[in-house]
Amino acid sequence: MGESQRKGRGVVIRERRALLTTILSFLFIIFTGCDYARMKEQEALQTYRTQIPEMPERTIPITGGLQSLRGVDPEKLRNPLSLSQDSIHLGRLTYSYFCIVCHGPKGDGNGTVGQSFAPLPTDLRSSYVQTQSDGKLFYTITFGLKRHPPLGFMIAETKRWAIVHYVRSLSKRNESLRPKSESLSPGS
Repeated sequence: MGESQRKGRGVVIRERRALLTTILSFLFIIFTGCDYARMKEQEALQTYRTQIPEMPERTIPITGGLQSLRGVDPEKLRNPLSLSQDSIHLGRLTYSYFCIVCHGPKGDGNGTVGQSFAPLPTDLRSSYVQTQSDGKLFYTITFGLKRHPPLGFMIAETKRWAIVHYVRSLSKRNESLRPKSESLSPGS
């Protein structure tokens, strides 16, 4: 055997020893460093041990809630709130929290967020919106339409109906219903 063959063989043996040492070190760390049984006894994990009880079959509610509205014809929905300055004011206040960022303070679709949309959000003063029934407007607010988000899970039913009254007050023919103050900040 030549000198170069012995050097080559020595390199291979050293590489194998290094690999074997690395594998054994890794296995040693795995088996001695992690005590998985003890990890399960940590207080932080105890909260996840709570068992959720099994739900009997057919327990999803079939009356009440938003899902009951899905099958209803929006044209048949009637606004339970009487048209008054109080209901319009409640609608205006709720609008200022949830709708103003897209539809704008005048309801023209030029809100701070709405300006970035193409096309702009719907002008709530337009005949397209104003000729819709209260039920259709309420349904759209509740379940959304195209880019309009569903707000039924965020806004109480009474307040959604109040928004409908406020949207109605934005039309030119209903100017007399509109609140006198034009400031729409949530605190006003």
